[in-house]
Amino acid sequence: MTNPFQALVVDKTEPFSIEVRPVSLEELPAGEVLIKVAYSSVNYKDGLASIPNGNIVRNYPFIPGIDLSGTVVSSKDSRFREGQSVIATSYGIGVSHFGGFSEYARIPADWVVDLPEGLTLREAMIYGTAGFTAALSVQALEAQGMTPDQGKVLVTGATGGVGGAATAILAKLGYQVTASTGRTDEAGYLQALGAAEVISREEVAGTAVKPLDKQLWQAAVDSVGGAPLAAVLSKIAYGGAVAASGLTAGTAVPTTVLPFILRGVSLLGIDSVACPMEIRAKLWQRMAGDMKPAVLDTLVDREISLTELPAALQDILQSGTRGRVLVRLS
Repeated sequence: MTNPFQALVVDKTEPFSIEVRPVSLEELPAGEVLIKVAYSSVNYKDGLASIPNGNIVRNYPFIPGIDLSGTVVSSKDSRFREGQSVIATSYGIGVSHFGGFSEYARIPADWVVDLPEGLTLREAMIYGTAGFTAALSVQALEAQGMTPDQGKVLVTGATGGVGGAATAILAKLGYQVTASTGRTDEAGYLQALGAAEVISREEVAGTAVKPLDKQLWQAAVDSVGGAPLAAVLSKIAYGGAVAASGLTAGTAVPTTVLPFILRGVSLLGIDSVACPMEIRAKLWQRMAGDMKPAVLDTLVDREISLTELPAALQDILQSGTRGRVLVRLS
């Protein structure tokens, strides 16, 4: 292996800096599994980690990147062996523990997932944390009783990472998907992912939110939060549910108890960061199996190198990204 190797490093020593530079193995944090990283991906949290006031990173210098896939170089844990293909996302990766924007990463064994048969390392990062969150949302809604024969399913923020993956996964499972977006010029992209209908975000939450509105969807995957989530809750059919995982529209949800006590609507919180490994590993198996859409590659906006990463991180903060941006590291 090469030592030193290249990584994207952010540092808050005045002035704040973000640069690709050589890093040594000795600089990597503790962990049982050393991985040669093949791919990472760009997430909104990564964008926040790349700016001085993003409130993601506490200790500097730091290597961001909440996702990575690659090959085990060495392992002190018997569950992993040299040459094994693996995935590592969530937990402290890219937040409190050096992440995937690096040619090599050292990760605690309890945070590592064996790459399932049916997925390549590249496909795993087309999913990444965004796709895993989408799959977790769909699985939670299924557990709540959602089935393809009960009506339409809404996906908000559909051109984003979570929304796009949710659209593709739901369509693969046979659901009739209504995709909501602020970028209606991307209707063709959403239809290619499997959306049966594309509507503007104003059609979901463009006017004052009513406590109860027309019952339009049996369920929803929401990655937006804020007032749009309140509007979605008011339009879910009796006994339906909403899986919520985002806050791009804010953290305050101006709703009432009426959807819950008059229509039996459920609001399901989706957390992919601390999701238990037993659930995580089984869900990755589903993502390689019955959930895997034939159009998975359609989610890719572009594939970039480490040197192109700083610009891509700015793009995602400015909503300049459609779907997923892959970072190729080897």
